[in-house]
Amino acid sequence: MTTTPPTAPVTSPPAPGPGPGTPASGAPDRIAAAGAALARAIQRVTASALGPYQSAVIRIGFAATYLFFLVREVPHRHELYGPDSPWHWDLARQLTAGNDAFSVLLWSDSVLWFEVVYALTVLSAAGLLLGWRTRTMSVLFMVGVLSVQNRSVFMGDGGDNVIHLMAIYLVFTRCAQVWSLDARRAARDTERGALGLPPRRDAVGPVLWAVLGPVLLGATVKDGLGGTWWLPVLLWILWLSAAAWWAANRFAPGGQPRALLDVLANLAHNATLLVIMVEVCLIYATAGWYKIQGSRWQDGTALYYPLKLDYFAPWPALSDVLASSGVMVMVLTYATVIVQVAFPFTLFNRRLKNVLLVIMIGEHAGIALLLGLPFFSMAMIAADAVFLPTVFLVWLGGRAALGRRRLLGWLPRRSRSPEAGGSQEVPAARPAPEERDGTGEAPPHGTGGGHTLVG
Repeated sequence: MTTTPPTAPVTSPPAPGPGPGTPASGAPDRIAAAGAALARAIQRVTASALGPYQSAVIRIGFAATYLFFLVREVPHRHELYGPDSPWHWDLARQLTAGNDAFSVLLWSDSVLWFEVVYALTVLSAAGLLLGWRTRTMSVLFMVGVLSVQNRSVFMGDGGDNVIHLMAIYLVFTRCAQVWSLDARRAARDTERGALGLPPRRDAVGPVLWAVLGPVLLGATVKDGLGGTWWLPVLLWILWLSAAAWWAANRFAPGGQPRALLDVLANLAHNATLLVIMVEVCLIYATAGWYKIQGSRWQDGTALYYPLKLDYFAPWPALSDVLASSGVMVMVLTYATVIVQVAFPFTLFNRRLKNVLLVIMIGEHAGIALLLGLPFFSMAMIAADAVFLPTVFLVWLGGRAALGRRRLLGWLPRRSRSPEAGGSQEVPAARPAPEERDGTGEAPPHGTGGGHTLVG
């Protein structure tokens, strides 16, 4: 009888451990997570225009600021920027020839041309404020702001410099997604599409495009767009892109060309919004650090001196009361410097950022009241709005929409009764369409209105 020897159990070889050049087991997971996060970030900045409410507030704020300024200066417009200005037209021509600045007011020295440009600037500011044909109005607003300010460069303050920059930035933003007539028109077209109806035919947009084209061509041929290369290039790109938008919306509304235009517009909007944020931070940081170097700011008496100047004292009694308290002057002086220097560093803490934002808005309101600089304060508050929380802006828009509906509900509306053949008063406003967050606007997505010259 033969016995077989016992066999050794078969064991699998141990798995090789990570060698010197082999990554740890968690490294691929971290790389995959990082790749997924990057993909989500790219998707977010290309699929939608971020900050629709913030950009709308910036649009409304700067348009309102310059509109009120132009309207206030109507009695003095000839002395400030027109033919009666101490800074004569010939002097302005010599200056712009040396610094390559742009101003359509320097195309002619006639009074009629000045009145036309001034009136168009006022109308473009009003159109931008209402969000009507926003892309067209933003371009005309930029042209008007640059033209008026470059005509008399010595008329202005720091607020004018901010408006100068923001007028250029607004051209690149999709700032009419909410709180605009363009958004309301887009919402109505969406409702018609849901009912199976075609969108209303747009005749105003193509007319504007056809009228502005020859004007741009003539200005380019006659070298009337200043000495910089970027301005004519920008204007021609905007004019040609308007035609591309119209063709995509007309012939391929759901196709790849339309999607590509949306992606490019979203990228430009989001990049510009980031630039605006950086710009505001730089304004406060430089202002704060320059103040630190001044001896009057160091000893806490800097605020006392402007309060004692007649030019900066619209309410002398109020200025005297504030200037008479040394403790209050010192506290406000130091608080101004601290807030301006600290604000850029608080952006990573939402609650602290909101607290400092409220303080800075209050500071600018105080400057408008005590120092008589309302337009400077309005410009800075509009710039600060880029950091306002979306929840607060949505709430504010809801309250404004509610107030509007109540006001319209109180106003009688006349309607004609076919049976009686006459008119009767109906004390009820027209019912509003389905609204988003109580604001009455279309959803802030990539297809919002107001992004092309043709609407």
